[in-house]
Amino acid sequence: MADALTPSRTLLAVAGGWALLGAAASHVPALVPLWQGAGLAALVAACADAWIARRTPQLRVERELAGVWPVGTWNKVTLKLHNEGARALALDLYDDYPTSWDMQGLPHASQIAPGEFAAVTYHLCPDQRGPAGFGPAHLRVRSPLRLWQRIHRLGESSNIKVFPDFSKLLGHTLSATDRRAPAAGAIRKRRRGEGTDFRQLREYRDGDSMRSIDWKATARRQKPITREYQEERDQQVVFLLDTGRRMLARDDVTTHFDHALNAVLTLGFLAQKQGDAVGLMTFGGAETRWLAPVKGRNGLDRLLAGVYDLQPAEMAPDYLQAASNLLGRLSKRAFVVIITNLRDEDDTALRSACELMSSKHLVICASLREKVMDGTRAQQVDTFAGALRYSATVHYLQQRREAIRRLGIRAERLIDITPDKLSNALVNRYLDIKESGQL
Repeated sequence: MADALTPSRTLLAVAGGWALLGAAASHVPALVPLWQGAGLAALVAACADAWIARRTPQLRVERELAGVWPVGTWNKVTLKLHNEGARALALDLYDDYPTSWDMQGLPHASQIAPGEFAAVTYHLCPDQRGPAGFGPAHLRVRSPLRLWQRIHRLGESSNIKVFPDFSKLLGHTLSATDRRAPAAGAIRKRRRGEGTDFRQLREYRDGDSMRSIDWKATARRQKPITREYQEERDQQVVFLLDTGRRMLARDDVTTHFDHALNAVLTLGFLAQKQGDAVGLMTFGGAETRWLAPVKGRNGLDRLLAGVYDLQPAEMAPDYLQAASNLLGRLSKRAFVVIITNLRDEDDTALRSACELMSSKHLVICASLREKVMDGTRAQQVDTFAGALRYSATVHYLQQRREAIRRLGIRAERLIDITPDKLSNALVNRYLDIKESGQL
């Protein structure tokens, strides 16, 4: 596919010079033959050049890029231009990439000899998750005499998937594996003797609990023998993720939904490392997406591939319907994590949903609180507009606390937190539950 021929700057400059010569010839008759000859020569050259330029250049374009990109990071794209024709080509290269992304390195001017190729590399930074596509490249090819130019669209389309930047999530998780610090979100290692799954018998050591002594083995061996336990494995962790309109709320540049998705992937990574199966169900959006719990790396990969293109919709969540749907899909007891943005009108519906699921599963609810509310409450009030804003914020937060109180959920089963702290809070709560053997 190609656009119409357009005159180049060179041709426009020639036409301008010929017009100036004509103006001079109108005053100096001796210049008329020169003006006529120059015009005829320019016309013949322009027509001949246009005749050659009308043909599609024998160019082959190949695009090289990864099929999966992390969001918010710079990624490389390489275009290889193969000149399979008999004449040299001068061109400017533009690529058909998603226009909302940041780009570095285009347009690019190239001179390609016959039988040669040029490799052009540029960089893109995607700004959101989901599928993305590239169209055929745009090539503005100049004619042999540089009097005309024509844009051709050559090459194949390409499709990629833009995933959450899991390397950052993994780094945050691994950096916290050596200690437990709630303010920093660190993770506690399993201590000797903790957990509820029997691991082995061994000799008693200083610091062991008296409750862990196996008295039969002690009598048989004539020395203190202790039972050593480890954290429970082979459990199910299932996320019930709200994809309704409230998750469209944004703190800084990141939506509440993207914070929630990062928390899901972080805890999912940790849970599969602990030997648990990880699953997910969405509610409140245009579709219900169900990913049955799967153990190991396959479960994590399936989770990542299943949520990378999820986006919240302008719809209201139905908590009770979501709870009923989940109960119908889960046969084994699971640790269910509800992630939503609670409002005071939700207290009855969410409470009924939690009670319904708690009859069979261990349920916790994480409600995202707008970070701007905490910032507004902490600001000094020195204007009338600031006073109105402060009072409205306090009133909203009071209503929110009252709605949470009416839920009747125990404190350890409810997390009311700003989105940026959600991942750490869920990880710590999960480890508390694992170590206590509540599942």
